[in-house]
Amino acid sequence: MFTNILIPVDGSTTALSAVSKAAGLAKTYGSNVTVLYVVDPYPFTGVGADFAYGQSQYLTAASAEANAALDAAKLALNQAGIDKVITKVGEGHAIHEGIIRAAKDVGSDLIVMGSHGRKGLEKLVLGSVTQRVLGVSDIPVLVVRE
Repeated sequence: MFTNILIPVDGSTTALSAVSKAAGLAKTYGSNVTVLYVVDPYPFTGVGADFAYGQSQYLTAASAEANAALDAAKLALNQAGIDKVITKVGEGHAIHEGIIRAAKDVGSDLIVMGSHGRKGLEKLVLGSVTQRVLGVSDIPVLVVRE
């Protein structure tokens, strides 16, 4: 039923819950799994040349964070018996756009992602990457709550 499952991760325990759920589906259907971490490559756009050094430090830190999250997800999948795992660092000024682009690029037919379950003002202020993915995805999205 599902041949390629995309799992966007952010290093949170909620993302690891999504990894666990996706592992069960991948075992059941013999699916390939792509684990994705999306980085905003230009968070300092428009603030001037004085922040070029800061951007370099940001990209170094973001790469380290991405690699740690991807390694943890891959380890969890391998421990669950899933060997067909690809890890990918994507880019996107808007994280949900990076997820949708990656899903198309790798030919995913399912996205499994976590939701932090924020409500009220916190949800309004912080937004929801998961909600945005749900709003624009043309493939099924399985949302795993923490």
